Amino acid sequence: MDVLDIARWQFGITTVYHFLMVPLTIGLGLLVAVMHTMWVRTGRPEWLRMTRFWGKVYLVNFVLGVATGLVQEFQFGLAWSEYSRFVGDVFGSLLALEALLAFFLESTFLGLWIFGWGRIPKKLHLAALWAAVVGSIVSAYFIIAANSWMQHPVGVAVGADGRPVQVDFLAVLTNNTALAAFSHAIVAALMVAGALLVGVGLWHLRRRKLAAAPDTDVDHAVWRRSVRLGGFVSLAAFVLVAATGDWQGKLMYHQQPLKMSSAEALCETEAPAPLSVFAWAKLGSNECDDVHSWTVPGLLSFLAHWDFSSPVPGVEELQEEYAAVYGETYPDDPSFGDRAGQEIDYTPVLAATYWSFRLMIGMGGVSAGVAAYALWATRRGRVPTSRIGVHGSLLAVGAPFVANAAGWVFTEMGRQPFVVYPNPDVPVDEQVWFFTAQAVSPGISAAEVWTSLVSLGLLYGALAVVELFLLTRLVRRGVTTGDATATPPAVGSSRRDDDQRPDDDRADDDVLSFAY
Repeated sequence: MDVLDIARWQFGITTVYHFLMVPLTIGLGLLVAVMHTMWVRTGRPEWLRMTRFWGKVYLVNFVLGVATGLVQEFQFGLAWSEYSRFVGDVFGSLLALEALLAFFLESTFLGLWIFGWGRIPKKLHLAALWAAVVGSIVSAYFIIAANSWMQHPVGVAVGADGRPVQVDFLAVLTNNTALAAFSHAIVAALMVAGALLVGVGLWHLRRRKLAAAPDTDVDHAVWRRSVRLGGFVSLAAFVLVAATGDWQGKLMYHQQPLKMSSAEALCETEAPAPLSVFAWAKLGSNECDDVHSWTVPGLLSFLAHWDFSSPVPGVEELQEEYAAVYGETYPDDPSFGDRAGQEIDYTPVLAATYWSFRLMIGMGGVSAGVAAYALWATRRGRVPTSRIGVHGSLLAVGAPFVANAAGWVFTEMGRQPFVVYPNPDVPVDEQVWFFTAQAVSPGISAAEVWTSLVSLGLLYGALAVVELFLLTRLVRRGVTTGDATATPPAVGSSRRDDDQRPDDDRADDDVLSFAY
């Protein structure tokens, strides 16, 4: 493997790992804020216990997400310095706003929420949590806006050195690709959080039922409300994921037609174009001459153009069009390394785009199905005891995580060989594009990238063990009696009634006591 391939593997592995935590942070943060709001409004103890329990899960994930997210920006200077120079005039403002405005907003107010229990008024305390959650969402928007600019560069002009110069920051922020991707990512994050509430809640309900625990106490209400809230959120989010995904798909058919045609293994232009359900043969070899599919006639034309007769261009035709416009071979330039002068394959890896697209949709459907089961199984106060149903729901917590990761893989691998994809809405001589092959840092060796890849892999593996240990411990422990305290004392509080409560209460006296 050469430097480019190793660097791409490193960025892909670390980003997918980080992206497993991002949707849970965003989605669960929103739901914890809702739980806290319900407690402030109603004063009911089950909402407080839910806030404190799910708040602990939220914080563990947040901390690990921050730690792994920092590596993403370091990689720009480590293995992708040429890429950083190319996009720097656009990304500088976006990443600065993400760090100075959004990240510090969420970090500061999350700290106030953690340490503010019993110290500040309830409504101000709740406002701090909402500010932190909003900060996370704003942070996500700036990152998605940066990524969407690579997918569809707008608001720039070509500078004298061939690099993009930002001329319209508002156009970058309101990029239609960014708006579609952001809305899709937020509702997908809610699916992740909803699945977690459903899986863990059903598991605790079943365990309590088998232990003959009463169905009238606060703990039962905690898990039942968690399941019902997670189920409704998951189903609503699935509908919105489908709607926003359709919006994204239509934009992609216009902006990156090769990505979407590859996702359907549509090798030749067809009118009407069928939707592929399952494809086989030489799909894995990136060849279109012997691809066979089970298809639904005309449906791809409808998804692309809202009618059942419009033509959809095939991979082979698009490959020829791209070669005619952007060149059949890479420029004979040292910045392209060993790829200089080689033929350019504009077709993404068919197997990767085809199956990641289906994995994304399939895992989303699994999550929605589990949510529907959970709502049906807990209707009218029922408690499910089916081992297969409950444990299957717990395992299905991973389904929306897989869907999110597969969606990211599809989006990023589908735009190859470009790291900045040309915008078809502007004349060719005004377009901005950048090949992935020329984005790698010059002078870096394969051994150096291998070293960083192995080091980060070992570190991330250790962090995964830590996170799974903490989350498993929290989930198995469940809610405690101390979680029902209406105004738990903060760290350093002068209240001396701790000695009069059981050990478990003192150990869990603060909302996130393990954090300090």
